[in-house]
Amino acid sequence: MKIFITGGAGYIGSVLVPSLLAAGHKVTVLDSFIHGQSGLLECCAHEGFDVVRGDCRDERLLREHATAADILIPLAALVGAPLCDRDPWTARSVNQQAVETLCRMAGKGQRMIYPTTNSGYGIGEKGKFCTEETPLRPISLYGETKARAEDAVLSRGDSLTFRLATVFGMSPRMRFDLLVNDFVRRAVHDRAVVVFEGHFQRNYIHVRDVARAFNHAIDNFDAMKGCCYNVGLNDANLTKLELCVEIKKQVPSFVFIESAIGEDPDKRDYIVSNDRILAAGFRAEYTLERGIAELIKGCRILRNSVHGNV
Repeated sequence: MKIFITGGAGYIGSVLVPSLLAAGHKVTVLDSFIHGQSGLLECCAHEGFDVVRGDCRDERLLREHATAADILIPLAALVGAPLCDRDPWTARSVNQQAVETLCRMAGKGQRMIYPTTNSGYGIGEKGKFCTEETPLRPISLYGETKARAEDAVLSRGDSLTFRLATVFGMSPRMRFDLLVNDFVRRAVHDRAVVVFEGHFQRNYIHVRDVARAFNHAIDNFDAMKGCCYNVGLNDANLTKLELCVEIKKQVPSFVFIESAIGEDPDKRDYIVSNDRILAAGFRAEYTLERGIAELIKGCRILRNSVHGNV
């Protein structure tokens, strides 16, 4: 298959692209390399790999490179509520409008796999799992733009979407602004963290399992198309305090304290069911425990917090 990916040099793309090449696909990446990342350097030796430096909103580049692809994967995005709040115009133009443009330009028969976020569920009902039928109630600009882009993708046909849980794990384009990655880095280097609103719950998924989910969807596209899928670990619907307990099991010196004052600017609080993608035959391989162990080793190599989106 010929695969075209926008934002393919990011945190997820730097893991996904090598896996697609290893599976025998030809991959073209369009990325602005705004963070100076170099995670795809190893792919340059692969004959099936091509890379274009440019903006995902550039319609000329999209026409030139996307029209020949069998599969389109729009990864390019301003990821996370803080970054989107800092630059709302770019958030809307990249996260939503660029995806809508690619949908309009895509030809009949071109398949699209789009990663959105389960943060669109906003604040869930106590004790009730969010399924793909749960109405989206995004509480951030990030969640709003991703939800609207998802509507455009599913409306075009020949598409499916992944509502990703909070992603964790090491990547060649590392991010320590993600919750698990951040807390492990603090446990390793600072030995302590102050937790705001520790009862808030989220679901989690390893970045390598995200890449595996894309490969699974490509291999099973006809059976899976037309739907959205929550992608997370069913046994990892954890509060922030429960996450800290899991980290402390591997970093015994880690101390965490819940603050009695202050609040988390990211108000997401929900539990998620991932049964639909399990029924589609996908099984995650990386547990939270395994990911924490991996991150501890990675933090011994990377000793600062410059790796992030904000």
